[in-house]
Amino acid sequence: MNFSQLQQKLGIEFHNEKLLKQAFTHSSYVNEHRKKQFQDNERLEFLGDAVLELGVSQYLFREYPNMEEGELTKFRASIVCEPSLVSFATDLDFGAFILLGKGEEMTGGRSRPALLADVFEAFIGALYLDQGFDVSINFLEKYVYPKISKGAFSHAMDYKSQLQELVQRSKNGVIVYSISEERGPAHNREFVADVLIHNQVAGTGVGRTKKEAEQRAAKKALDSYNT
Repeated sequence: MNFSQLQQKLGIEFHNEKLLKQAFTHSSYVNEHRKKQFQDNERLEFLGDAVLELGVSQYLFREYPNMEEGELTKFRASIVCEPSLVSFATDLDFGAFILLGKGEEMTGGRSRPALLADVFEAFIGALYLDQGFDVSINFLEKYVYPKISKGAFSHAMDYKSQLQELVQRSKNGVIVYSISEERGPAHNREFVADVLIHNQVAGTGVGRTKKEAEQRAAKKALDSYNT
């Protein structure tokens, strides 16, 4: 498999290409090539998971200053999970570079979700060992963070939909959102949103965008319903 092609595609050149190859080496391949003493990607996967969690945590902490700890944890979990990692690996065509044993190949291992997720984490682990945390973050900035900013994982934090479902079930009336205040300079604007149910304020939230403020308001309303 041509790992030079992959490096060219990613714009990354490994100092130690053995680490890159290891990141894409499945245990089934190692078992079929015992004489060559290949190493599988499981240890790199362990390291990559930690680097990815820290990198995503750092991004969320910086970009969502009004989000509480529990919300940040939930948001991160929606990003650092198997379906999301599979989507990252698929976008980068990582499956084409995986070294598999013949049996695993024949049973569709190249497109197996758990295997793709593991390879993505192992790649990050290899990149961290080869070039450090800053380069790993640069990789996330190019291939992971844009998806977060575009709302690819917003379903995990969609409190407005949760509130709508709750109100519809209990037949408690119409939900209305209003922006009650805008404050701060244009480059660092904050919005204050109220959510009204039966013309009564059920929750107030603050955010860097109107949508974020409305989500925070819906979260406050949900919290009051659940207490």
